[in-house]
Amino acid sequence: MSLLVAGAATLHKPAVPDSENSEIFARALRRRRRDRAAPDYAGFAFLREHMLEGLLERLDAVKREFHDVLDLGSFSGDMEIPGARIARLDAGFGFAKAAGGVQADEDRLPFADSSFDLVVSVGALDQVNDVPGALALARRVLRPDGLFLAAFAGAGTLATLRSCLREAESDRPSARFHPQIDVRAGGDLLSRAGFALPVSDVETLMVRYAGLPNLLRDLRGMAATNLLPNPAPLTRDTLVRASAAFADRAEPDGRTPERFEIVYLTGWAPDPSQPKAARPGSATASLADALKPRPD
Repeated sequence: MSLLVAGAATLHKPAVPDSENSEIFARALRRRRRDRAAPDYAGFAFLREHMLEGLLERLDAVKREFHDVLDLGSFSGDMEIPGARIARLDAGFGFAKAAGGVQADEDRLPFADSSFDLVVSVGALDQVNDVPGALALARRVLRPDGLFLAAFAGAGTLATLRSCLREAESDRPSARFHPQIDVRAGGDLLSRAGFALPVSDVETLMVRYAGLPNLLRDLRGMAATNLLPNPAPLTRDTLVRASAAFADRAEPDGRTPERFEIVYLTGWAPDPSQPKAARPGSATASLADALKPRPD
């Protein structure tokens, strides 16, 4: 997830800018944020680890082997698939170097078409300027009948923080949150990118915090802070009021729950061998006949 100081931000419409200044996310700033987080990322990787576990469970259900894999948004390169050759890409130099991969943005892939039979993206797509373009490129670098799997923080993430900031700035609210990709939009994006058999689903992860500073520390540690160009400054008074509002929402033990909505996407590069939807009008029995009561 990408945050405006402390709020989740995602993009789910095409971005084809004339310059980086017209994009939702500042690419150079994203690279700097990831480089800042890279040295100590292992201590803040709980959300990505949870996503990766869920994604690998989905991969285990696929009864085939994958030999050439692209890790799209690799962070430190912690994803492993036994027996596979894994190419890694990350927008940050520090992460790309640690993973032995290449530094590039997910919507500007440097790989040839049909290079991989599996593309995996964990915790990165919600920070990409051109999500439809990134998905279309992921499909292009897949071989026919290749698999795409992704997980990212989607709509509803950081709902408590959003509410606290809105309350803290009730007199002069600032636009601190972007539209987020929900599970339905995720499936639509897969279809628009040309994937076959698209599937999207969502999982809720609740994390409880002793205070707002703890949440903000985690967000900085996972490279999920302000990526927007020229954001409105978040004043000390606003932070004090937001912290108080966060504490007011605490449960009896003093901890406040925060929500992370994890969207999972699955799609296949088209291939003639894949199942096809039935042609309209090709059914051999009518629904009306099927619903008629059977004689005793």
